[in-house]
Amino acid sequence: MSASATVIEDGSVLSRADRLYFRVESLLNLISGLVIFLLVLLATTNVLGRWIFSAPISGYVDWVEQAMAFIAFFGIAYTQRMGGHIRMDILVGQLRRRWLWFTELLTTLLMLLVTMVLIYGSYLHFWRAYSIGDSSLDINLPTWPAKLVVPVALTVLALRLLLQLWGYCRALKEGGDEPVAVPLIESAAEVAAKEAESVSGHDDEEVRP
Repeated sequence: MSASATVIEDGSVLSRADRLYFRVESLLNLISGLVIFLLVLLATTNVLGRWIFSAPISGYVDWVEQAMAFIAFFGIAYTQRMGGHIRMDILVGQLRRRWLWFTELLTTLLMLLVTMVLIYGSYLHFWRAYSIGDSSLDINLPTWPAKLVVPVALTVLALRLLLQLWGYCRALKEGGDEPVAVPLIESAAEVAAKEAESVSGHDDEEVRP
């Protein structure tokens, strides 16, 4: 699957809800990117401080450990909306119309069930850390904020999956080729063309002689 699949939009309630919710996902993805940027600055400062002043940042490893939850989970719903998660389209890509949407509906429903189980387990993990006052080993950072990120991000993903289930149910009913609010399967040629366009900064019309 491409890192940024096509998502059709129209004036329907489903499409408006999809675009509105995508703003929330984009904000969380931006926060994840900012955490990565700050982590790079922290690593640079730590290396320079150790090298020049023999004074590394206290609790550097603890800060990195806490940041990993933001980096790993805050972009998960955004990636799902854009069709960026790794998947195998060898068989599913051969299906068309209602058979395709029925298959996508089943797999998305399975993903939702797994996500709900993970939300429950990760929330219990957060609550246990919050209740006992769990902290990091070096500078005693409380661990519950980072652990709270996991059920929150998974809840955002669950809501995205519900939107996509809505989209696939509508597609199954209408039987069209281009349903709204769901990432469409693209051929290898389409994926390559989009990657070339993103690298070159030109669309096909601009590079065509």
